[in-house]
Amino acid sequence: MSKTNQTTSHCRDNPMLDEWMVVSPHRCNRPWKGEISAPQKFDMPEYDPKNPLCPRNTRQNGETNPDYESTFLFDNDFPALQPIGIPDEAGIEESWANEDDDQSQNQSQSQSSKDKFNFYISKPATGKCRVMCFHPKTNITIPLMTKNELLKIINTWADEVDQLSKKYCYVQVFENKGAMMGCSNPHPHCQIWASNFYPNVIQKKINSFTKYFEKYDSPMLLDYAKAEMENDQGKDRILYTCPNKNWLVLVPYWAMWPFESLVIFIGRPNIYTFSQLTENERLDLGLAMKTLTTRYDNLFQCSFSYSMGFQIAPNLPEEKFKKLGWQFHAHYFPPLLRSATVKKHVAGYELLAQPQRDLTPEMACKKLMDVDGEIHYTKNLEN
Repeated sequence: MSKTNQTTSHCRDNPMLDEWMVVSPHRCNRPWKGEISAPQKFDMPEYDPKNPLCPRNTRQNGETNPDYESTFLFDNDFPALQPIGIPDEAGIEESWANEDDDQSQNQSQSQSSKDKFNFYISKPATGKCRVMCFHPKTNITIPLMTKNELLKIINTWADEVDQLSKKYCYVQVFENKGAMMGCSNPHPHCQIWASNFYPNVIQKKINSFTKYFEKYDSPMLLDYAKAEMENDQGKDRILYTCPNKNWLVLVPYWAMWPFESLVIFIGRPNIYTFSQLTENERLDLGLAMKTLTTRYDNLFQCSFSYSMGFQIAPNLPEEKFKKLGWQFHAHYFPPLLRSATVKKHVAGYELLAQPQRDLTPEMACKKLMDVDGEIHYTKNLEN
């Protein structure tokens, strides 16, 4: 396959996950008779007495929320991972942490549930799932929050991730926003899952980042950020660079989702998690998040759905961590394709062969840059 641009479609390589991408911008011209989704709107009340995430309300397990005024954390009432049987040390079990090591593979097989066919292998997966409410008001989302409200969110992330990282291999902070992305509750919140294993994507990143660092003695993401900022064509994919040059937001060269974005901390090397950030760097992160999500909402004048996640460096043995080359970053994966009601479907060829997208990253970036990143569209409607 060629990596060069063609008039109809071309392929892109994802250096982080070693995957290819088919890009077919001409498909945006095809007529659409598929699913039309209802646009996500700002029509919720500030307080809903039936919403289990609102202050003072009782959740399904019988617990009553405090009358919180900023962030609020609690154990997920319906956790995917249970905090049982966690290791005494830092959560780094040989059977999980060193999957590429032959000796640990043998240990893993002896400890796993396995039969003579080698098709049915299982391992114990334990962890802790937390829910974090961003704000007491249900009708407030990230682009509508103040810098101090965003700073409180980031500070809470820092504290919670540090606590969970003492016990578990990996901690994932993520937000599913909007019913289109499977969010079951419109109240502004995220989830924090900690696990005694490295999830598939993280394991792939460990391998890719390590391979790159061993070859170039430099973190892949910082080199990529530098290449995009210094490359004339790369500048067409940059959405935002904060005034203090701490954060870079761009549509990555290998993006699969129509308006996918990558947020990279570029202020200093060897930054792996929230707690390493200074207060000014945290304020800049809040501004980067607010600017990006404001552009999202303004693009189709709706409350733009997405899945977002910060990827913190996993716990690794010291020798492996030195060669990891991890740099703190976040992904935004929004599903909308051409309007507030038409989303991208991952189906057919994408499920059976490889990912495909209908916009080039440069086209997506231009569409987002053509809308305001400061004034939310609802403010204009109020006037």
